[in-house]
Amino acid sequence: MKSEPDVFSIDDLKARPNGTSGWDGVRNYQARNFMRDEMKAGDRVLFYHSNAKPPGIAGLAEVVSEQPYPDPSQFKPDSDYYDPKATEAKPRWMQVDVAYRAHLPQFIPLDRIKEDEELQEMLVAKKGQRLSIQPVEPAHFLRVCEMAGLSVDDVEAAYGRD
Repeated sequence: MKSEPDVFSIDDLKARPNGTSGWDGVRNYQARNFMRDEMKAGDRVLFYHSNAKPPGIAGLAEVVSEQPYPDPSQFKPDSDYYDPKATEAKPRWMQVDVAYRAHLPQFIPLDRIKEDEELQEMLVAKKGQRLSIQPVEPAHFLRVCEMAGLSVDDVEAAYGRD
């Protein structure tokens, strides 16, 4: 999951009550569909700082809502994410709740991801992959954690499964 750090960073997520926030403002249909159709409670998240210098993976989070639900910002005329075509009866945009799990001991910049042989097929490493929400293969998730200095035990502990 990508966010611009000056808008919502891994530090902002950690600072929220219970380290949890709704992931609002997704306004791309492909990203929305992935969130709506594929994401579920317990999914592990790489928190990616986009539009940063450098962009890269800053931490770990977890989807904690049982299912996606309508993004309330679409109904608020004063919101940057307001959608006049959305109604309570027919919402267009969804969100999930995401909980902070850990900062990576070492930030993993996009350049390192692109250079790593094991991550060549990771979507974020490919040209034109700019979606704010992208699936990550389990092997890629573990490789990023390894690059950041986390062992499998560290990862399991971050998710409370040690």
